[in-house]
Amino acid sequence: MSDLEVREDVEEFRDHLATVDDTGGRIWVYPKKPSGPYYKYRTLVSWILLAILFGLPFVKVNGDPLFLFNIVDRKFILFSIVFTPQDMHLFALAMITLMLFIVLFTVVFGRLFCGWVCPQTIFMEMVFRKIEYWIEGDYSQQKKLNKAPWTAKKFFKKTLKHVIFFMIAILIANIFLSYIIGVEQVGKIIIEPIKMHLSGFFSMLVFSGLFYGVFAFFREQVCTVVCPYGRLQGVLLVKNSIVVIYDWIRGEPRGKISKKKIDTESPKPILGDCVNCSLCVKVCPTGIDIRNGTQLECVNCTACIDACDEVMVKVGRDKGLIRYDSHSNIESGNLKIFTPRVWGYTALLLILIVVQGFLFATRTEVETILLRTPGMLYQELENGSISNLYNYQIINKSTETISNIEFRLSSDIGLVKLIGELQDVEKLETTKGSLFIEIKKEKLSGRKNKIKIEVYANGELIDQATTNFLGPV
Repeated sequence: MSDLEVREDVEEFRDHLATVDDTGGRIWVYPKKPSGPYYKYRTLVSWILLAILFGLPFVKVNGDPLFLFNIVDRKFILFSIVFTPQDMHLFALAMITLMLFIVLFTVVFGRLFCGWVCPQTIFMEMVFRKIEYWIEGDYSQQKKLNKAPWTAKKFFKKTLKHVIFFMIAILIANIFLSYIIGVEQVGKIIIEPIKMHLSGFFSMLVFSGLFYGVFAFFREQVCTVVCPYGRLQGVLLVKNSIVVIYDWIRGEPRGKISKKKIDTESPKPILGDCVNCSLCVKVCPTGIDIRNGTQLECVNCTACIDACDEVMVKVGRDKGLIRYDSHSNIESGNLKIFTPRVWGYTALLLILIVVQGFLFATRTEVETILLRTPGMLYQELENGSISNLYNYQIINKSTETISNIEFRLSSDIGLVKLIGELQDVEKLETTKGSLFIEIKKEKLSGRKNKIKIEVYANGELIDQATTNFLGPV
């Protein structure tokens, strides 16, 4: 009959980062190569998301990209919808809605986004780390290689790894630039002489160096030190949040399985299911011990779940010692996701979505700005009419050219006279000009009069603009 040997556990207080030593120096993390069902699912999801990320810049709708975030030219395209500086209120509201969704999602499902969708995790664990395993081997071989003296073999492996890392960083930089300036412009920077695109080439180098530095050296520090979402986790998570968690009730007290017999006169306490193999620590990409509870560094990558389940199967115990669950459910068996806090966030999120939907539905693809020319007073004409000079601006936010444009007063109180010829407005372009508005004196009701100007294209009303008309007292 097999007996159990108990090893006394020393409580480890979570008062320091797992990747920082007592002197403030960095502890380099060598995670064991993960395997298991969750890792396979994450790999599949990662390949799908990477295909979308690398493919979207090449998707065109009516000749324009599906997504574009051109900060320099203040031009943004989301799902083929063009956002100009005049639409920044819509863009800001969309960002607020997204942030609230992230808050709600985190309250309910923890940092699921970090482990499965975050670009940092996907590139680090599913691209760069896999290349590192392929070239340098698993974690023990990597440690041995780094401690070994420099030889031709070590030099070759290190050089090969970093050359591949930098090449991938260049590729990622080009893709991210494609979302900012467009894939055609990136192609010009690559093909044409450098002197023709100095700023673009410099930006590409900076992005490439940044990505290389992050994935080759900075690594998990992005999640634990830089990422604001990770920092917010402490105030967003509640006891009912679904996170990757260790079942301490089932697992404690932990101890290794042994064939030694227990002294019948002084029996040892009954052990939990945790055999203290520490594989959950070895596979963790941020170097933490999940058995200490939910921690700032945990990105919910599920590597510890796969490692623990594999051990549980080998020792003949049930899987799920580490699993997706809530603190409340493990503590009291009470799984309650929809708390008053969640309902409150949900209600606010629905309100924002409704408002956002209304603003999108009422948004016009043409915007007309009509302002009185600064410093100009009204003029009295010989026919008894009052004339004001205006500057106009027509912004075409659609993907089609607007032609045969004309201005009309909404009521029959006067005339609109253009200065020069009104040109067609090409897609995603803006045209400017000046015009006079003449209104009969008896139609005015005071010094300032609100008037409405209608804008037509090919005889169809496309926009309206309201402005002030200045007249005599």
